[in-house]
Amino acid sequence: MSIRRTALETLTEITDKGAYANLTLKEALRGLEERDAKWVSAAVYTTLGHLLYIDHVIAAYTKGSIKPQIRGILRLGVCQVLYMGVPDSAACNESVKLAKEIGKGALSGFVNGVMRNICRNKDNPPPMPGEPVKRLSIQYSYPEYLVKEYIGQYGTSFTEAMLSAMSDPGCMTVRAQYPYTSEQLEKALEERRMGFSRGRIVEDAFKLEKGFDVTKEPLFTEGRITVQSESAMLVCRALGPKRGMRILDVCAAPGGKSAYMASLTQGGAVIDSWELHTHRAELMKRTFKRLGVMANVKVMDGTVRHPELYGKYDAVLIDAPCSGLGVPGKPDARYAKTDAIIDEIAGIQKKLLDACADYVKPGGVLMYATCTISKRENEEQAKAFMERNGCFEKGELSDCLPKDMWKRLYEGFMLQLFPHTDGTEGFFLAKMIRR
Repeated sequence: MSIRRTALETLTEITDKGAYANLTLKEALRGLEERDAKWVSAAVYTTLGHLLYIDHVIAAYTKGSIKPQIRGILRLGVCQVLYMGVPDSAACNESVKLAKEIGKGALSGFVNGVMRNICRNKDNPPPMPGEPVKRLSIQYSYPEYLVKEYIGQYGTSFTEAMLSAMSDPGCMTVRAQYPYTSEQLEKALEERRMGFSRGRIVEDAFKLEKGFDVTKEPLFTEGRITVQSESAMLVCRALGPKRGMRILDVCAAPGGKSAYMASLTQGGAVIDSWELHTHRAELMKRTFKRLGVMANVKVMDGTVRHPELYGKYDAVLIDAPCSGLGVPGKPDARYAKTDAIIDEIAGIQKKLLDACADYVKPGGVLMYATCTISKRENEEQAKAFMERNGCFEKGELSDCLPKDMWKRLYEGFMLQLFPHTDGTEGFFLAKMIRR
């Protein structure tokens, strides 16, 4: 099977059957040489990242419905021409070959004609709609309902800047794991001549100018560093983990936040890490073994109440399941989610908050976080919880933020991060203290 056919089958599995991109690609890349695997991954993710604009271009040169596999071939072909630097002739010829390879030779002439028309006119793209919601939806490949929601909340200019930043997957961010220190990591990166910048919000974050294969890096395999976003580190610091604490990480897999809290307390906290799914709990155990983290991994449903644990924890972290719309590297999430699905997710988040709040001791911390930009999952969720639970008060977030970010706090205890203003994922956190 050619690598383009592998890319096509992976892409259509995601776009037409709703499969998760990361899991589908992981299976598809099994056994491929590194160079081929990188190409397939780049082709699939780049196509997904620009999907609505690519479809806009294709629609300008076709009429009527297109069979799913042929549409997938055209999507990959246009992606190669517009975003991957593949020469026009190669993109056209390979698209025709791919049509024949999958048994659609009768339609190879159609593929050839559409691709050549697009290539001839690529410097004269089809006009965009004038209406802001439709234009931004196509230009940045975000569903219209999301663009409309963002514009309603933040305005058109802010939304456009945010969506533009979201189209950049960003750089890899790593941190040191205790007993390895940030100072040792900085020295090691300098010795390897690997360019980096330290995090603006969390100094422990090292943003690498170029990525690397972590599976082959001794610093990673020996458990001295791990990959983690700056925003994920921030929520751990904001929780305020200290030696002697008993901490519950409710939705813990793949384990990065539990591991960082263990690092911040130098292994001096008791950490219980819950995960709903057995296979993800096993993944977390492997992560902890690599990093030398002592944590109690349990397969638990966080929405189910456990009265025997009421008042047992100094801090509870709920990094809740969410729409994932704040993560630039997951373009498939924006197509898989609908307005109704987001409402359903918000319902699960409410259940998690209500079930786990009672585990917090008086004076203890309840930290709620998501990796999304959605007020109904974020600010509205946290405020509604506070209204239902008079035994909680607003926690203080300013002590873990640079002074220039204090004015960004919502009611003092909530913060929404944005990719274009903060250089992070679209991430939300709310800190609440039990009276």
